[in-house]
Amino acid sequence: MPPETSTASAAKPALNLRRNYWLALSLTPGMGATRSRKLVKHFGDVQEIFRASLTELEAAEIPAESAQSIALGHSLTAAEEELIRAVSAGAEIISLDDDAYPQTLRNIYDPPVVLYVRGDASLLQAPGLAVVGTRHPTPYGIGMAQRLSNDLAGRGLVIISGMARGVDTHAHKGALEAKGKTVAVWGTGVDVAYPRENKKLAEQIVASGGAIVSEFAIGTFAAPQNFPIRNRIISGMSIGVLVVEAGEYSGTRITARCALEQSRDVFAVPGNVTNKNSWGPNTLIKQGAKLVATWEDVWEELPTQTKLVLEQNWAPKEEPASVPLFSDQQFTPQEKKVLKLLRPDEALQIDEIIEALERDVSSSEIFAALFELEMAGKIKQMPGKNYVRSF
Repeated sequence: MPPETSTASAAKPALNLRRNYWLALSLTPGMGATRSRKLVKHFGDVQEIFRASLTELEAAEIPAESAQSIALGHSLTAAEEELIRAVSAGAEIISLDDDAYPQTLRNIYDPPVVLYVRGDASLLQAPGLAVVGTRHPTPYGIGMAQRLSNDLAGRGLVIISGMARGVDTHAHKGALEAKGKTVAVWGTGVDVAYPRENKKLAEQIVASGGAIVSEFAIGTFAAPQNFPIRNRIISGMSIGVLVVEAGEYSGTRITARCALEQSRDVFAVPGNVTNKNSWGPNTLIKQGAKLVATWEDVWEELPTQTKLVLEQNWAPKEEPASVPLFSDQQFTPQEKKVLKLLRPDEALQIDEIIEALERDVSSSEIFAALFELEMAGKIKQMPGKNYVRSF
């Protein structure tokens, strides 16, 4: 066997062994991310921890149950079993000292010691923007989250969010519509989709070349305390955080605070001051966050080198020579009346639309107009037969 082949073969098990040590550390009872890193620093290297005696481990001032789990080999056994579960779930595990670990996340105060990844792990190294907000957005918030994510993903930025209901979900959808890349950071195991109705969205993210990321072990259920913990990963992997809508007591505040602590740029979409969901972004703007109305507002704040790299990959877009398929001139008078009535920032219920137009347009004509306008992408139907105009 040639010497170089032998060397390559020997290097791979060593790399896997180091990953297993980090994984074992993450699964050790009583050892969180911060305590784990302190223990590595104490012993000088992660593998030295698993060579230490029980007495040496106890002298490192870690909990007794942690020292016993490591010394007796229980942690390494748990890591071997966890690795099998991860492979079955289609996930890979990236440790803190792995080259594939995102550098931006490694530099925060308390990075997770391992990441579970389903999908394209290389996206974790790409420039990304976090888009976050309330779980109960207004039609305006939905539209802005989807539109901005679409525009920015279409220009090469990875859209990072938590796949929660509301703004997060529409941020991911906007990126997918642009055929861009998006990363969902979960507060569960990467095999446990939450909320359940987003299981299909999760599969679309992976199938489209995106990724699902978590620091939690395979099978971890949706415990409430996990979601604030994962927020530091959303901001930590990003070069900036965009807040669309968030109430005074929204969990989005935690992500924004993490971003500030991590020296990340904070962006916010201004909202109607009479709407409670506008409290978060409007307050952030007062405190110095960058006001965002269009994708250009985010773009101009990106580091110059990042913009240059992304712009090199832009495909030139030719202006269409012909009239668009759904030009205003092609709408019927009834469709134009419906379109003029609807707004992008306020939904109207079907009964309200009929009442407003009943003198000029029959109910059957209104139903037909709504159907055609929705098919043309000019309006959107919200739950409860509520309609808004598309941006």
